[in-house]
Amino acid sequence: MDFNHTETRAMLADSLNRFLADHYGAEQRNVIIASSNGISEEIWQQLAELGILGALFSEEEGGFGGDGFDIAVVFESLGRALVVEPVLQSAILCGRLLVALGNDEQKVLVEQLIAGQARLALAHTEEDNHYDLDIVDCDAVKVEDGYQLTGHKTVVMHGGSADQLIVSAKLESGDLALFLVPKDNDGLTLRSYPTIDGNQAAEVILQSVAVPQSSLLDQGEVALKALEEAQAYGLVALCAEALGAMESAKDLTVEYLKTRKQFGRELGKFQVLQHRMAQMLVELEQARSAVINAA
Repeated sequence: MDFNHTETRAMLADSLNRFLADHYGAEQRNVIIASSNGISEEIWQQLAELGILGALFSEEEGGFGGDGFDIAVVFESLGRALVVEPVLQSAILCGRLLVALGNDEQKVLVEQLIAGQARLALAHTEEDNHYDLDIVDCDAVKVEDGYQLTGHKTVVMHGGSADQLIVSAKLESGDLALFLVPKDNDGLTLRSYPTIDGNQAAEVILQSVAVPQSSLLDQGEVALKALEEAQAYGLVALCAEALGAMESAKDLTVEYLKTRKQFGRELGKFQVLQHRMAQMLVELEQARSAVINAA
């Protein structure tokens, strides 16, 4: 089987790598993560204009990619530069949920995501659900004109920079349900904070947040299956992102070994370090094989 990228994917990776090399160095990244919402609006819009967000969706969905290898190409490049903009949260996790569950009106958000005009965040994790997708304590109580949501969501990645949240909740029947909730809804409190890797997360508290019936994306097994599929897409993206970060770490280490001298010789000429780097190359290729398999 040929694992080389198609010409389109190779061009996508090349243009993204060149853009990030020119606009996303360490100094620029430090400025971005020190900003109020931890992302760059300009970079986000430029990623959309380059077609990076569109590459994560199929033609039927308004993009021009959407396969596992399209996701891997994009996120390997993003991982190389340690990009903190919410491509994973907004385009992958929330984008997949909107594609799978959204009605025609809600799917307009997908077009806005691709164009860089909207950002979403998934508010699902809770203190006691231990990553089980179907265990949710946030309550959704049916009222005359919609629902009232009450609960506490933790570690909502990039919740502070999102326009809307996709919130998971438990219906009175016990079924899982997913709701599209504007961030400025009455009763919704959001507290952002930086994470150790330079990203942003948020605590989200919902106190009788009123949402209309139309905000319900879906419920029960349909909602759970869509959530599982979105997470699977996200895992491919995370694995590829990690691979890109590993590649950068390897390149930096090799450069250091070629320039740093000890006892009058470059460090790279010491055999024990050559063996270590050879082993690292093997480990890196094994990681790449795992990403290919996931994609």
